[in-house]
Amino acid sequence: MTQRKADIRPLLTVNVISGNYYSTFFMPLKVYGIPNCGTCKKALTWLQNNQIDYEFINTKDNPPTREQIQNWVKSLGYAPMRNTSGQSYRALGEEKKTWTEQQWIDAFAFDAMLLKRPLFVKDETAILTGFRDEALVREKLVSIPNKD
Repeated sequence: MTQRKADIRPLLTVNVISGNYYSTFFMPLKVYGIPNCGTCKKALTWLQNNQIDYEFINTKDNPPTREQIQNWVKSLGYAPMRNTSGQSYRALGEEKKTWTEQQWIDAFAFDAMLLKRPLFVKDETAILTGFRDEALVREKLVSIPNKD
């Protein structure tokens, strides 16, 4: 009895950035940010160097929906998602200190520049914001499989 290998090519997709194949059933890491952000560039370079497949979503061109933001706030809370160094955040004035979670969700939905970048999302759940501590990034992303 001979065994036949199944042709899995129709089930595979090529990651444009890494050239790696991964199953269409595999949801790659999504990275939300803007292309000219230095922190986003650093994070994307790190992901490429560590052969982690990802999909980059430019939040200026494709702002996240209110529903997405609500899901992310459920997993991370609103405080770590605030881009406290950005102009949009500073322009909010002192009243932002008393805002509720819902007010922050509304603000994030209105102006995606208020979101800390990059924002890492796996299976529609936010797992990390920013890219300052490489050890923390490695810890949070260690469960993201490479597809070589």
